[in-house]
Amino acid sequence: MTLESRLDGWSRGWRGPLFAALIALVAGLPGLFAMPPLDRDESRFAQATSQMLETGDYVVIKFQDQPRFKKPVGIHWLQAISVKALSDAETRRIWAYRIPSLLGAMLAAAACAWGASALFDPRTGLIAGGILGATFLLSSEAFIAKTDAALCGSTTLAMAALARVYAAQLKGENAGKPTKLAFWLGLSLAALIKGPVGLLVVILALIMLGLWDRKAAWMKSLGLTWGLILFAAIVLPWAMMITVATDGAFWGAAVGGDLAPKMAGGQEGHAAPFGYHALAAPLLTFPATLLLPAAVALGWTGRKQPGVRFAVCWLVPTWLMFELLPTKLIHYELPAYGALAMLMAAAIRAPLGGWSRRIGAVLALFAGVVFAAVAVYGQKRFGNGATLVFAVLAGALALGAGIAGAILLLRRHSVLALVSAGALGVAAHIALTAGLLPNLKPLFLSKDVADALDSARLSPRSGALGPVAVTGYAEPSLVFQLGTATQLTNGEGAADAIAEGRPAVVEAREEKAFRAAMVDDNLKPRPVAVIEGVNYSDGHKNRLTIYRGEPQTPDPSAEPGGAQETNP
Repeated sequence: MTLESRLDGWSRGWRGPLFAALIALVAGLPGLFAMPPLDRDESRFAQATSQMLETGDYVVIKFQDQPRFKKPVGIHWLQAISVKALSDAETRRIWAYRIPSLLGAMLAAAACAWGASALFDPRTGLIAGGILGATFLLSSEAFIAKTDAALCGSTTLAMAALARVYAAQLKGENAGKPTKLAFWLGLSLAALIKGPVGLLVVILALIMLGLWDRKAAWMKSLGLTWGLILFAAIVLPWAMMITVATDGAFWGAAVGGDLAPKMAGGQEGHAAPFGYHALAAPLLTFPATLLLPAAVALGWTGRKQPGVRFAVCWLVPTWLMFELLPTKLIHYELPAYGALAMLMAAAIRAPLGGWSRRIGAVLALFAGVVFAAVAVYGQKRFGNGATLVFAVLAGALALGAGIAGAILLLRRHSVLALVSAGALGVAAHIALTAGLLPNLKPLFLSKDVADALDSARLSPRSGALGPVAVTGYAEPSLVFQLGTATQLTNGEGAADAIAEGRPAVVEAREEKAFRAAMVDDNLKPRPVAVIEGVNYSDGHKNRLTIYRGEPQTPDPSAEPGGAQETNP
């Protein structure tokens, strides 16, 4: 039995989408459990969800006492459901907050396979879904508790349903109501998760399709009347509640404080030139990088094919929208990756051109070398003897994926090249994100601080008196792990915490102010542990000292007149 015949068997009916979802599950699940809470966005999202569970307020989004008016509430509701079902807010298990992201990645892969099977054939659908589920970008977002994997899942569902409606009208048929319902549900969920992004992807694709085909009458078959009512019923209740609860402040902050700066310039230092996303694509699509040139070529040569045309109308306007946006982050293009996966999968239905094979082989080797170099660098800079095995394994697998894919592609075994590179690439991703990175301890200061506090029985979870005071280090991951009441303060505030019998965490740059305040209060600092490492969010080295917050005896030598006499 040939590989192609096996793929045909695995792609029949719902097997294709299910198999694609399984690939996404295998690629993302290990990192979900292994990686500590990440800075900064993930921990901000998780902490805000935790506060919802603690307070019972599921409308207003807050990080400690600060409003967090940037994104809609959808991801927080999904995380809250997951945490309530599988864990609790008190224990702060980050994996429970990540489940919606993993499910979003699985949904994206399954939906991509479902849509592509209607536009092309079931085998192409399975390959497309598998490519998307295995990409380095989606499988990494699958274990990060924020919006992007869930947005990809909901948007890809809407576009896959739209693909099936489009394919049905080309045959003179009418897609069933379940397909149209999937379209509107995907669109509604995307709006609740990240506002207009999913809606823009769909609208831009419809506009380009209408202009290309010079007909748009079929779009009426989407069920616009009942669909818009459903969309409003899902999205508007929270929109009205947050407007009332914040007196409209949410919309001013979300649009004026978050969206507008992204469109006006590089917000928070994330500016990049046009072409940034295209240059990053060979790494982010790994291990399917070898098919990138073939996908681009097919987008032009196969433009008369309805399936290719649909994928291009999905990919190009969305890609250009984010390339034109001054603020650029690598995950912004994720809602377009389903279209790219469709083009990659469709490209290997026929023999690839010579240039596509050669350039694809070079890109595959390049991506494999880069990820191997990342593993080597991580081991050399932050690793130890315990992490060496993971570094070697991750590097060897990544390099093997690039080499195997390149050689087989040059020998005209396109499908085998993709499957081989895919299997090795997913294994490399697991070794990197579940083996090497979580054990590079200097990179995860917050986890080390939280563990040290637990070991000394000074954390709120171990029954310590009051919240921990932290000065000089204000990363959201530490707030998430230590609890909502964690006090972010200065050196004097940390000294006050010691006087109150609470523990304090002091970064070296605040040590002088802290010590001076301790002298003023006639207190002796009692260090428990010192944590050193690198804050990867800003690149700075940090030295954090944990001080015991138990009742202190004033230093007699610090008082005027020295030691005082005790009356009999």
